[in-house]
Amino acid sequence: MTVTEPGSTEVTPVELVTLTIDDVEVSVPKGTLVIRAAELIGTEIPRFCDHPLLEPVGACRQCLVEVPDAGNGRGMPKPQASCTLEVAPGMVVNTQVTSPAADKAQRGNLEFLLANHPLDCPVCDKGGECPLQNQALSHGNGESRFIESKRLFAKPVNVSENVLLDRERCVLCQRCTRFSEEIAGDPFIALLERGAQQQIGIADGEPFHSYFSGNTIQICPVGALTSADYRFRSRPFDLVSVPSVAEHDACGAAIRIDHRRGKVMRRLAGDDPEVNEEWITDKDRFAFTWSTRDDRLRTPLVRDAESGELQPMSWPGALAVAARGLSGTQPGVLTGGRLTLEDAYAYAKFARAVLGTNDIDFRSRPVSDEETAFLAHHVAGAGRGVTYRDLDRAGTVVLAGLEPEDEAGTLFLRLRKAVKNGTRVVAVASHLTRGLRKLDAELVSAVPGREAEALAGLSLGDTDVVLAGERLGLAPGGLAAAVDLVGRAGARLAWVPRRAGDRGAVDAGCLPTLLPGGRPVAEAEARADLAAAWGVDQLPDTTGRDTVGIIAALAAGELTSAVIGGVELADLPDPAAARAALETAEFVVSLEVRAGDVAPYADVVLPVAPPVEKSGTFVNWEGRRRPFDTALEVSGSLPDVRVLAGIAEELGTPLGIRGVAAARRELDELGAWDGARAPFETARANPPAESGAVVLDTWKQLIDDGRLQDGADTYRLTARPARLKANAATLAAANVEPGGSARLSTERGAAEFIAEVADLPDGVVWVPANSEGVNVRSVLAAGPGDPVTLSDSREERA
Repeated sequence: MTVTEPGSTEVTPVELVTLTIDDVEVSVPKGTLVIRAAELIGTEIPRFCDHPLLEPVGACRQCLVEVPDAGNGRGMPKPQASCTLEVAPGMVVNTQVTSPAADKAQRGNLEFLLANHPLDCPVCDKGGECPLQNQALSHGNGESRFIESKRLFAKPVNVSENVLLDRERCVLCQRCTRFSEEIAGDPFIALLERGAQQQIGIADGEPFHSYFSGNTIQICPVGALTSADYRFRSRPFDLVSVPSVAEHDACGAAIRIDHRRGKVMRRLAGDDPEVNEEWITDKDRFAFTWSTRDDRLRTPLVRDAESGELQPMSWPGALAVAARGLSGTQPGVLTGGRLTLEDAYAYAKFARAVLGTNDIDFRSRPVSDEETAFLAHHVAGAGRGVTYRDLDRAGTVVLAGLEPEDEAGTLFLRLRKAVKNGTRVVAVASHLTRGLRKLDAELVSAVPGREAEALAGLSLGDTDVVLAGERLGLAPGGLAAAVDLVGRAGARLAWVPRRAGDRGAVDAGCLPTLLPGGRPVAEAEARADLAAAWGVDQLPDTTGRDTVGIIAALAAGELTSAVIGGVELADLPDPAAARAALETAEFVVSLEVRAGDVAPYADVVLPVAPPVEKSGTFVNWEGRRRPFDTALEVSGSLPDVRVLAGIAEELGTPLGIRGVAAARRELDELGAWDGARAPFETARANPPAESGAVVLDTWKQLIDDGRLQDGADTYRLTARPARLKANAATLAAANVEPGGSARLSTERGAAEFIAEVADLPDGVVWVPANSEGVNVRSVLAAGPGDPVTLSDSREERA
């Protein structure tokens, strides 16, 4: 037998083993567990500890089967745990279906597990979807023979703010402890005590603060671990379940949304072996209340000329006002990372075909010309590149400008799996983080802004992969060095943005140099091709401005209006400059789910639907399309594409698409550009000049002050503390005591942090970008590679 991996042309021979299960002969790959082989003939052996993504442990003893002697010496004298028993040639296995001995063993073990288990199914969160409940009915005895009092524990135990433990329900299957150690690398939760007193628990003062702790709730087979937020709130049979895709990062993780009476009650991990397998981050699981906060926009708002206040207005009226305000102006378009592929395409088409401008950029963050060229040449219209499965086969994975545990949680878990399979991880970074240590990563130390020098010193093989985070685009020559590195070795390169909509926005044409499908603005043939497809005479041929350029042009009066969709000003390179630019603009239209920091400067605010209330597609870092359907039908909740179509009609230039399906269909018909790609020069840029100040390194932690986590208060309690990290010499040079208060400052502002010693290069400090009320961009107007001043807070106050 041969097997071809998905997306690969390599054929791998597989050795088969033939055995007999319940009088049925079956051939399976060598190394297959008996419990899996039985599933192939339609026999489900009851189990609790077994999980296909965890190492076998044989803890619960529920999956016992009989292995009689078939004359080949492979018989076993007593029932065996089928979840730890590998198949062997000629083996005979009798499950509970054909063996009274196996059936008796299973019933006896189940009776033993129920001896102390409470009869609280009517109030247990797991009731209705509980494997123990199901197997007690299908494989258990009708009545209990035990009359003794059941064991009791005080309940619940808060193993973390998110996860609660009812110890009397636990059957010691160890799924939670195995997941934490094997998959997440966070062994905070463990088996305590011995014998009859053995139980799951945590060490004193060491709560289960893992970014992935919620997975233990989902895989617990008996309701011993429950969600603090979901506990006692609903029953499974009251819920409507809809498959969807997580919106918090560029991983494209499959999720399941469970809702009741128009309200989302919980989110679970979906099962997608090609992407997230069965795991998601706690952010994907718990942070879903952001779209239902009090500042949610439900009605269009228009600024009253007399009072200067935003006032509610009907949709037709607001669209007409927006069109009048934009007519005859010089507009710029800024879109954020929340957009689906279809909505991003609508903005790209609206900018070119309706407003007549290439001044559009989705990067509501610091940008560089090098990154713009890199995205146009290597990413746009490139389709699926490096995949999750490629990481399993890679000899080495280089991480540059990327901290996956914070910035791409699902990717982090797949890298953990790859490392177990023998993949080597090399991190070009300022220091080894907790997440990088869990990947056994080798550090190539680099001062922020000088990553190009570190990459130039590496060598790779043809099975290796470089994963370039969006922060690498801020390091002069960083992306060029990554391209050079993979080019020398015949290795492969993938760009990993932080936000869910970024990759789709590149393909959709939300860049000043790029049209949909990777068509370069500078190519006359590309413009003509698209103009013909859109049915317009011509498209603007002037290369547009990027995010920084659009803001500067608004401030200078070169652009007079702005259309802004899903942008947080605090994320922009200079938030204060952005506010001043919007104050200067003659007319601003904002499309947003909730009233944000753009609304005070907007003349028209148009509410749009969050992902849970619309259909669409996110394109993940692989280039894989991740479509999802509407989970909640909410009257009047419109996707961005429908709102933009309404403005276009009022302007007298119909957009040609009025909904998500039409946008997706039109984009598919356009396809990817097959002409000349936009150029990308790999000449090295000069590294930043030396300065007397320390150099800043920063990124957003997974759990931070981001608005897409608003309302998830319990979840936010598990955030890692905001600490300033630097080596001992750097702290000493600034007279900062470890554990004391340190001050970071620029000419724009200052922020204080508790100092912590870490192994960073001399003259480099790291702080989280947006935690505990400090947004570094807003306060310091600085980012990775920028100079800042480090000092002792006590001296400054004195």
